[in-house]
Amino acid sequence: MSRRTIFFDRPELDRLLRFYGRMVAAGEWRDYAMDALPDRALFSVYRRTSEAPLYQIEKQPGAKQGPYSVRAVDGRVLRRGDDLARVLAVLEPRHMRVVDA
Repeated sequence: MSRRTIFFDRPELDRLLRFYGRMVAAGEWRDYAMDALPDRALFSVYRRTSEAPLYQIEKQPGAKQGPYSVRAVDGRVLRRGDDLARVLAVLEPRHMRVVDA
């Protein structure tokens, strides 16, 4: 009996890594880790490699309030939902803004 693990699909990974790249460029984040677990997938971001993650972006299919959530280092859920982009928006620094070219 094999247990399947949950992971981010290609479009989700693309969105996560693009967002991560913007945050690295802004000097906010410096490292990340990904975990595939039987019940959820995690994308953890760090300010320094030796520290606990600042945030964990979680994908948990079947969750009542949407499969995506962002947790702070203290375990608080900052945002949940069905749309990964909207969930990630809670991490957008106030001084950064998206400019349409």
